[in-house]
Amino acid sequence: MSERNIIAIHDLRSPATGAGIPEIPALPAGTELSPGLLSDSLGRTLHDLRISVTDRCNFRCSYCMPKEVFDKDYRFLPQTALLSFEEMLRIARIFVACGVRKIRLTGGEPLLRRHLEHLVAMLADLRTPDGDPLDLTLTTNGSLLARKAAALRQAGLRRVTVSLDAMDDRIFRAMNDVDFPVADVLAGIDAAVAAGLGPVKVNMVVKRGTNENEIVPMARHFRERHGGQVVLRFIEYMDVGATNGWRMDQVLPSAEVRARLHAAFPLVPLDAAQPGETAERWAYADGRGEVGFISSVTQAFCGDCNRARLSTEGQLYLCLFAERGHDLRSLLRGAHPSGRPWSDAEIAAAIGLIWQRRDDRYSQLRASRPAETDTPESGGRRRIEMSYIGG
Repeated sequence: MSERNIIAIHDLRSPATGAGIPEIPALPAGTELSPGLLSDSLGRTLHDLRISVTDRCNFRCSYCMPKEVFDKDYRFLPQTALLSFEEMLRIARIFVACGVRKIRLTGGEPLLRRHLEHLVAMLADLRTPDGDPLDLTLTTNGSLLARKAAALRQAGLRRVTVSLDAMDDRIFRAMNDVDFPVADVLAGIDAAVAAGLGPVKVNMVVKRGTNENEIVPMARHFRERHGGQVVLRFIEYMDVGATNGWRMDQVLPSAEVRARLHAAFPLVPLDAAQPGETAERWAYADGRGEVGFISSVTQAFCGDCNRARLSTEGQLYLCLFAERGHDLRSLLRGAHPSGRPWSDAEIAAAIGLIWQRRDDRYSQLRASRPAETDTPESGGRRRIEMSYIGG
């Protein structure tokens, strides 16, 4: 095993705090749960929770899980370290009481987690304090979606987002780096549409010099095949984690992507569907659906970010570019000094304290702290890997 892999297991998955131990949340004495919205130090409310159900993936995309790091010797988390479905349900229920209205299941590749539809059914039964169901969604690479879409919908999943970076099979196989065919992902998208998991969102990470010539073919395919049932979204190549070798000259700005697309299919702007939405929405002028542009490099959306992320082993992260997490698993499995378990109200109080102190706005600060110099090799921070907390 290479030295790089040995370092990666600790530093890339569980960034150190202090002596290298994940931070255990503070529990305010005498604080009880007060249902309602939480606001952070910049006035941003907590609305979305993303739960990673596994740290494993069957793709090795270079911008997320490059094969030279996540190789056959990489030690993924043991089963005992992962939160059980019951623990995920409990923490989700607490977050809903704190204001969460949308839960997204992610990974790694979430469909690799056995019996995932059971977790979906458990979460689908949750209700907000007003009695409303949650917006329950899932992000996947689509490789297993054709065989699982119907069961997920029956269990209560409402929508899916599929990652797909090219229509050209040669390019797609090279980008996923495991020689997986694009036809199987397209079959998964068809199955999701047929099952009623729509509108299906398809996310394309655009990397200059790699797949920018796929922008128009991707749009053409989904316009002609699915119309308004699939929303294609273009994502700027981001400097997440510490392993993808990100460089600014590989970023194709959304403005340029939009110009290329507009030349082929004229576009008109749309209003945001809801506060905190990451994608700028545009419609085809001929009425055949819409597209989105996620521009976290050139146009930061930190100002109204309302998302928290929970890793598969129960670490809470407040930003996709976070350095450290907060160990909620220690509260779920640990005991109060009196010997009893921590109550939901006490865990909610800890979450409230964490969120109220939140001041993360990495993308807004990128201009003053260039990401290319903000790397472990240059003495900068080591950010958590996207494959560990989901996109």
